[in-house]
Parts: sequence; C-alpha cells; structure tokens
Amino acid sequence: MEKEAAPTPTPHVLVIPFTAQGHTLPLLDFAALLAARGLRLTVVTTPANLPLLSPLLAAHPAVVRPLTLPFPSGTLLPPGLESTKGCAPQYFPVFLHTLASLRDPILAWARSQHDDPVVAVIADFFCGWAQPLARELGAVGIVFTPSGVLGTAIPHSLFRRLVRRPAESGDEFTVSFPAIPGEPAFQWREISMMYKWFLEAGEDEQASQVRESVRQNFLWNVQESWVFVSNTFRALEGRYLETPLEDMGFKRIWAVGPVAPETDPGGTRGGEAAIAAANLSAWLDAFPEGSVVYVCFGSQAVLTPAVAAALAEALERSAVPFVWVVSAGNSSRVVPEGFEARAAGRGLVVRGWAPQVAALRHAAVGRFMTHCGWNSVLEAAAAGVPMLAWPMTADQFANARLLVDEVRVAVRACAGGFGVAPDAGELAAVLRDAVGTKGHGVRARAKELAAEAARAVKESGSSYADLEALVHEIRKLC
Repeated sequence: MEKEAAPTPTPHVLVIPFTAQGHTLPLLDFAALLAARGLRLTVVTTPANLPLLSPLLAAHPAVVRPLTLPFPSGTLLPPGLESTKGCAPQYFPVFLHTLASLRDPILAWARSQHDDPVVAVIADFFCGWAQPLARELGAVGIVFTPSGVLGTAIPHSLFRRLVRRPAESGDEFTVSFPAIPGEPAFQWREISMMYKWFLEAGEDEQASQVRESVRQNFLWNVQESWVFVSNTFRALEGRYLETPLEDMGFKRIWAVGPVAPETDPGGTRGGEAAIAAANLSAWLDAFPEGSVVYVCFGSQAVLTPAVAAALAEALERSAVPFVWVVSAGNSSRVVPEGFEARAAGRGLVVRGWAPQVAALRHAAVGRFMTHCGWNSVLEAAAAGVPMLAWPMTADQFANARLLVDEVRVAVRACAGGFGVAPDAGELAAVLRDAVGTKGHGVRARAKELAAEAARAVKESGSSYADLEALVHEIRKLC
C-alpha cells in the first residue's frame, strides 16, 4: 500500500499590534484575511485591549487565539492607561517606548512553543522592536504599516537622515525627500509631532531612553525586517510601489488594502457606537443625495476651543447639512453652547464613536471633512466620497498631499495643522462649494477611485494578488 503523504503543516504567525485604534483595527482586519486563508495566528494584547479582538476571535475560533500579557507597569504612563485613545499626541512616543517592554515576555512565550514554533512575526510599524525578536526566534519579521506607503516612507526617512531645522529658520522651513518619487517637500509645521518631539525632548535619563527607543524603532523596521505590508492599493499609490524605496530599506512592499470589511452592519467596529447605524441612516434619509458633509477627525484628535468654535461658526454660516462627530469625553468644551439648537433640523452632533463606514456609504453624504488619518482615507475612498482635507499631524500632511495633488479626490479645508484655527468665513465657503457644482470633478474622480478600490480586493485585483502571494510565501516557511 502506498504511504499517505504527511499533511502540510499550517504556519503559526505571531501578530503584534500597537495600542492605538487607528493602528490596531487595520492590523486586526489584515489578520482576519490571513485567518480566512487558513493561517494560524496568535495575537498579542493586554487586558484592556482584549475586547477589540472579540470580532476576530468569534469569526475564526479555530485558528486565532489571544496572548494576553499584563500591560508594562512602572512606566511614564498613568496607571490603567493601555491605549492612546483620547490621549494627547505627545503620549505616542511614551507608548512606543513602553510597549517595547513586552519583548521579553513574548520571547519567553514563543520559546516555550516547542511543538508549534512561530515562523513569522507581523508587527505594527510602531513596534519595530519585534523585528530583531523575530530574528532571535528564527522567524521572519514583517512590518505592517497602517499608513500608506508615502506616509510610512517619510518618518523612516526623517529618522534615518536625522533632518534638523536650522536655528534661524521658522515653521516655513522646507524639508525635501529626494529619495521618494516626486521628491515631495513639506514645511516644518507639517512634520510629525513625534519627530519634532524626538529632536526637542530633554536630555534627562528618561527622555533619552524614550528618544532612543523611538529612533531605533524605525531603524529596526528598515534593517531587520523581511518585507513591509501596507494597507493601500496600486490605484492609490502606484508610483510608490513601482520600485523599491531607499527609505524603506529597498524592501518589498506588499499592497493588500483596503483591508477593512466593506460593511459594518452593527456600526461597532472599534467600539460601541454612540448612535446606532440604523438611526444615523434614518436621519440621513431626509436629505438629498450628496448634500450632507460628514465631519470627523478620528479617535486621537482633540480640537482646541478656538478650532472648534471656528468650525462650528463655519458650519452655521455655510447652511450645509452636516453630521459632526466629536469625542465623548471632550464634547462639552468642543461644541459651543447653543450650537445644536441653532443647527436643529440640518445638523447632527454625535458624541462618541460613530458608525463611520455606514455613514460614508449613505447616499446623502457628499463630502467627508477629515484629518486625513489613513483609515478614514481608505473608508472614504472605498465609499466614493470626496474629502475636505484638514491634516493635523503624523502622516496626515503626506496623505493630504496625495489626495489633493496626486489623486485629486480631495480639496484643502484647512492647512494650519494641530491647534490652528481656520478663518470661519473661508471655511464656510469651502463647505458650500463642496456640495455645489464646483465639486463635480472631485466627486467624479472619487467614484472612479471607489471602483478601483473594489477591483483591487476582488479575485483578479492587485491587492488580492499581493495577499495571496504573501500567504504563499509564509506557507513556504514551514
């Protein structure tokens, strides 16, 4: 009798998210795509962040399990804080430094898996310490970037080159990136807060340790990883995918996006919604197609009173219908007193997490005023909704440049950055034009991009092909 062939082993992959909503959610979406293709995943989390894994664990119980580790104690963070949600931007470098303390317990756990070794480690690009960890385990290291390629290459370039602003220069000082296609340039005020914090932080022992962690994070990504995986697609960022980039270590970049599901029936992706998707849709049903502006600046941005007041005044003066999503913990100081009463009938303020996917796919929503965080960018692109770009920090200025100048699916709403209040009259004019006849060209291009995004993830699409090829390469590691 012919001996049966031994079954092909299933790869065991370790997934390490960064504890920020905008980072964790797309990595979990990507993990779901891998699980659907039969890869076995162990996802690192901490007790307070474990609920975010619930949909993934419920959908793929046979192949996904959590590795719940205590959040590092005795750190520079307030006790009980395990996520950047609602934190000021200056907390990001501290979280990046703190999470590196998970390295040793993860290493100890992985080494205990004698009969089920990890063959690949997929880590958020803010968890660069996971790349040498993968090497120690004899596994390959994969950097997952929740940003686009352009928005990822720029910080890696800055930390590689250590660009500094001359002492006599102001915020208009221009930083160029000659190794990136198109040689983009940005004013100093548009450079990420994390990088400027790195240059300007004090020299005491704690600050020095955090600073070194931050820079080493980006160097490890470039020097130690096998490949990068980006939540993007070729119709959006083809020019940055055509040839290997020096600022990304000339590594292969697999473009697998958009990784988010096309629908979110309960409107609870990322947290419990402050308004049911059905109720929000019912409110929007009262307005003509394309007439409503959806305003949301993500889970991190906290508007200053001056910025919020300017935005509220612009919404009033424009007379456009709107949905304005504000952070639940800051809504009392963000929304001016009496504003909702004055806007009654044409404006809705949502305090807390909103069912954004459902909102953007409603026919009444014609524009999305956004901080240009990458998750929001992709959700709008997939829904065919043009954007009003109001970047504030991080990768957002690079994303705005891509959307406005290259892909032409957005117009600029405010260019001042975090804490800079726009002129309310000028912003009101932008809002009126957005839903008027002047916005026709951008709307048409946004519909084209949505069709391209949908094609990318279908069986014959570029992102589908990259995902399948990546899974094939991981399977070969067994």
